[in-house]
Amino acid sequence: MNDAPSLDDDDVVRFIDEPSDWAPSTQIDPWRILIVDDEADVHEATLLALRDLTIEGRPLAFLQAYSAQEARAILAQDPSVAVVLLDVVMESEDAGLQLVRWIRRELDNPSVRVILRTGQPGYAPELETIRSFDINDYRTKSELTRVRLFTSLTVAIRSYAQIRQIEMSRRGLELIVEASTGLIRRRALQQFAEGVVTQVCALLNIAPEGLICASSSGPFAHAAPLVIAAAGRYRETIHRPLAELHETPVREALRQCLLEKRHRFDQGVCLYFDVSETQGMAAYLAMTGEPSRMDRHLLEVFCANISVGFENVLLHNRLFRLAYYDPLSGLPNRNRFIQLVEEKGGDPNMALALLDLDDFADIATTLDHHFGDEVLRAVAERLVQTFGSGVILARVAGDAFGLLGPRDLITPERIQQVFSEPLRVRDETIRLSATSSLITLNGQPARGGDLLKDAGIALKQGKRLGRGKANYFSEALGRAAHERMRILSSLRAAFSAEQLSLVFQPQIELASGRVIGAEALLRWEIEPGRWVPPDQFIPLAEQSGLIVPLGEWVLRTACRGLYRLTELGYAGFRMAINVSHAQFREPGFVSMLERVLADSRVEAARIELELTESVAMDHIDEINTKLADIRRLGVRIAIDDFGTGYSSLSVLRQLHVDRLKIDRSFVGELDGPDTKAGIAPLIIALGHQCNLTLIAEGVETEVQRQCLLAMGCQEAQGFLFARPMPIERLEDWMAAQPG
Repeated sequence: MNDAPSLDDDDVVRFIDEPSDWAPSTQIDPWRILIVDDEADVHEATLLALRDLTIEGRPLAFLQAYSAQEARAILAQDPSVAVVLLDVVMESEDAGLQLVRWIRRELDNPSVRVILRTGQPGYAPELETIRSFDINDYRTKSELTRVRLFTSLTVAIRSYAQIRQIEMSRRGLELIVEASTGLIRRRALQQFAEGVVTQVCALLNIAPEGLICASSSGPFAHAAPLVIAAAGRYRETIHRPLAELHETPVREALRQCLLEKRHRFDQGVCLYFDVSETQGMAAYLAMTGEPSRMDRHLLEVFCANISVGFENVLLHNRLFRLAYYDPLSGLPNRNRFIQLVEEKGGDPNMALALLDLDDFADIATTLDHHFGDEVLRAVAERLVQTFGSGVILARVAGDAFGLLGPRDLITPERIQQVFSEPLRVRDETIRLSATSSLITLNGQPARGGDLLKDAGIALKQGKRLGRGKANYFSEALGRAAHERMRILSSLRAAFSAEQLSLVFQPQIELASGRVIGAEALLRWEIEPGRWVPPDQFIPLAEQSGLIVPLGEWVLRTACRGLYRLTELGYAGFRMAINVSHAQFREPGFVSMLERVLADSRVEAARIELELTESVAMDHIDEINTKLADIRRLGVRIAIDDFGTGYSSLSVLRQLHVDRLKIDRSFVGELDGPDTKAGIAPLIIALGHQCNLTLIAEGVETEVQRQCLLAMGCQEAQGFLFARPMPIERLEDWMAAQPG
């Protein structure tokens, strides 16, 4: 097809006896040249003309293709080809031009240089072809003498080297920018360091071959320098100690660089980075010969700037750990655990568990918080030993841990195994138990916070049912919890909107039938005729802390009602007001009570606070101190619902109170055939023994009234006498009573 020209010593030779796959033998990376021509003579002549030549200090290696199709296969597999010597006309008239178009557009290789050669001058418009396809040179084969071929190839290789240097520089900058914008990712430090290696190699115009190691300090837990990033043939050394580096000269050069805290250029290039978060970082670059004075100056400026970059990366890593890891145990914290649950919770074979240490507060209170911290660390270590790396562990609260992993690993039995043996802390033997909750994930995407909330619901249920056991979350538990949250939200809104009210149930002296007072009762009407029972919303108010402002409102409203009745002439009228145990425990309760009494201008002796029997479960001395403060104000104290709790006779004798209130459940027993066999007679006898007044609630029948009176109960309230009523109706009811 194309005729190779006959040339003298300076021209391309038509035939040679050398083998066609000849390439120089050298350890220096050669420039790879692809010859594409459908005539074997042109291949042989080109190889002979360029034999033993070097360009920019590097030899030439040749690849050969006899069609555009063969060339595509070679270029697709070998991205390191520097120059293509390309015939225009081969299997088709524009096969060469189509190959160039494919290289630039489909292969997306802008760096390889193309020298077009044609045996048919003028076939393709030279300017248009060169402009459109980024071609270095376009010559007829007759023009390409040995010197001209060498000249065109040298220009093309220099262009290729410049383009590759720009690409390396851009890639290094891209890695650094990527690390800068993704500092919170786990590999941010490694990405940044790899970018530094690539960038500095581009500055020195060498291949990206090198590594960076850091000496221990700050976030590094290793005791010796560790390789934190590597490129090229050193990539396999990442995360290994520097002492394990096989190349002794490289290892010693880095060690000296870190020891002397300065750059070294005697064994390759060793750069020192003064990074405050470490005891120093050092980079090794595989460079033959020493860099020039200008290169050294550039490297010093580069290292100074990059040291700041390293510090920023490490600072962000430290902030990441502070934000997502528990400093005490080293485990992920609640925020990180939620992220991990969302990442891995889509696996239907996974389970989530919450584990809460029982009575841990007593350990910290009895001993000290430092000892408590050591106990928590010991528990974390025991969890790691028991569950291993197959389960994600986290500390999600003060004494609560989260577990996420395969269902067959996270089981109640395995959780109990954690505490089957006592812990050793400061030579002390500590035996702990834990209440846990488990959720088996269904494979559906879910918010980690919602799953943790569901596990918390099951955990609270487990604490109520019995500590030291595991409780699985169920949909019924979830619905009940959501209903409680709905009620609590509505209660807050109703309290803010002043939609709660008080009703008053009269209290009667049994012997005379005289009205002696009333009990103030809180009511919540969500719509006309529809009420929420107090036993549903009062416990929620106690758990949420709403009971404190709500209790003060009840106290003030009841005192205002008492003031109105006093103004109407009922001077000896007594107002009984319920006080929640949670409200009573508040440190400022007594001072609040004193303010309310002063503001309402009622006589303190006319106020009686009803406390539940659960106050006896606290420390008696502390309770009596607060009761004494209340009694000094002149306020009386009654124990409500007596007999339903756990008070003993000795505890009752220690509590300085004025009245016992018999629960309605015991009053209801008095309608039976054997009234003396119930609890009410025992409570009345106990009250007499302790010189306390007795009042019964829930009296609904005349039989009950007569029984209570015969047993010695002095007072009562219930539907037999009057139902609870608003203050206005109570005033009318009082006015209608016989004088």
